[in-house]
Amino acid sequence: MKHPCVRLGLTGGIGSGKSTVAALLVEFGATLIDADAISRASTAAGGSAIEAVRAAFGDEFITADQAMDRDRMRARIFADPTARAKLEAIIHPIVRAEIDQQLAALPRGVAVLDLPLLAESSAWRERCDLIWVVDCAPETQIRRVMQRNGWPRSQVEAVLAAQASREQRLAIADCVIDNEGVTLAELGAQVRQQWQQLSQRFGL
Repeated sequence: MKHPCVRLGLTGGIGSGKSTVAALLVEFGATLIDADAISRASTAAGGSAIEAVRAAFGDEFITADQAMDRDRMRARIFADPTARAKLEAIIHPIVRAEIDQQLAALPRGVAVLDLPLLAESSAWRERCDLIWVVDCAPETQIRRVMQRNGWPRSQVEAVLAAQASREQRLAIADCVIDNEGVTLAELGAQVRQQWQQLSQRFGL
């Protein structure tokens, strides 16, 4: 499928600052397509994945308002690695179809594909013209998420262990946005510089 816009894949581990970089790119004129938001919508009350989740996992994973019970599912996934693959097999095709639909409707410009699983999935990478990785030290990620979410350290470490490693993400990067020990203004300056280079490269 040909797309009239530049598809910029954006990824980074939990607490890396990926959402902040995505917001900056939108300020510069990009259109954000958020895979997590699409995924959450599919498992929200009445979402398109609910009946498949019910069939695969049982009624106990569906709440009274017909949404997926996220806390119960999170516990199941950490206890049983095969459950994650089963859930992804339901949700990923829905997310891919919605992303392709949104891309097809976009005019010329830059579409930022906010894809947390970019390093883990060659299928997602094939949808991108270039890949940006937001990077910081794992210890910084842990500190930020503990402060932001109020989670215990062990819970943050479990999430990090389930994600691609820092090395795996850096290995796929066309551009690395360094978010270690920088101010918001310094981060913004990095993103602006890379945005200008991208605009020149693609003649935007």
